[in-house]
Amino acid sequence: MLELVQASTYAADIDRLILFIGVIVGVWFLLAEGIFFWLIWKFRAKPGERTQYLDGTEKNVKKWITIPHALVLVCDVFILVGAVSVWYDVKQQLPDADSTIRVIGQQWAWTFQHPGADNELDTSDDIFTVNDLHVEVEKTYHFQLESRDVLHSFSVPVFRLKQDAIPGRSITGWFTPTRTGEHDVQCSEICGIGHGVMAARIHIEDANTHAAWITRSSAATTP
Repeated sequence: MLELVQASTYAADIDRLILFIGVIVGVWFLLAEGIFFWLIWKFRAKPGERTQYLDGTEKNVKKWITIPHALVLVCDVFILVGAVSVWYDVKQQLPDADSTIRVIGQQWAWTFQHPGADNELDTSDDIFTVNDLHVEVEKTYHFQLESRDVLHSFSVPVFRLKQDAIPGRSITGWFTPTRTGEHDVQCSEICGIGHGVMAARIHIEDANTHAAWITRSSAATTP
C-alpha cells in the first residue's frame, strides 16, 4: 500500500479526518446504490400488472425519505464535530513558537526570510532564500504569509498544510516538523501562466545540520 509521508504534528489528524469522511461517504454511496438497484429490480414492469402512482404522502413511503435524511444528518454532525476540532487545533490554536519565518509568494517564486543566529526576524542577520526553506526538526515554527501580487496558496503536502496568501494581508500559521528530509512546497492556487513552475523545496534538518546552515548562510551574506 502506498505510504503517504506525514512530516508534521497535525498531519495524522488531518489524514484520519479525511479517512473518516471517506468511510462515511463510501458506506452511504454503497447503501444508496444497493437500495436503488434493488428497487429497480423489485418494482420492474411485470406482465399483467398496472403501474401505480405514488405521491409520497403515505406513511410507509415517507419513511424511505425521513429515516435516511435523519441518519445523514447524524453523520453530518459527527463529521462537523471532527472537522471543527481539527480546524481549531491547526488554524486557531497556535502553540508557542520556537522560531518565526516569513513566506512571500510572488509570480512565480517563493521568497523565504529566515532568522539568523539571533533567532529574531527582521534583524540585520536575517537570511533570505528563493525557493529554498530550511527548518529544524521538532521545532515549532510560526510563519507570516504574504503575497506581493496576486492570490497564491502556500502548500506543503507532507505537513498537510495549505494556506492562501492574499495581497495586502499577513496571515500567521504554524507547523512542527517531525522527520528530517527534503520535500516539495507548492503553490496550489492558479496564479498565472507560470503557476505550474512555482515550486520550492523544504529542508527539514537536525539541530547540528541546521545550525551549520545558518552559520554558512550568515557568513555568505555578511559584507
